[in-house]
Amino acid sequence: MNTHGVVHIGEKRGIIGIYKSVMDEEILKKLEEQRKIIEETYRSVEKMRKFFLWTLIVTAAVVVLPLIGLLFVIPQFLDLYSGVM
Repeated sequence: MNTHGVVHIGEKRGIIGIYKSVMDEEILKKLEEQRKIIEETYRSVEKMRKFFLWTLIVTAAVVVLPLIGLLFVIPQFLDLYSGVM
């Protein structure tokens, strides 16, 4: 409030001003808590992404490499088998 008794817009006064200040502090606290939770969630998701990536790589190695090996072994086996007969 200025010397003429006029309250300017945005000037906090009385219980309403205190209430707004308390609410602002609570909102800021909640925003900070949410920021922390989001960061923890991001770290957790990144760990899971890396885990799934390595699971995919190991699965591909366990399945694909033997199939490639079979491509070379089966013709040799068939030649050996047909040579015996």
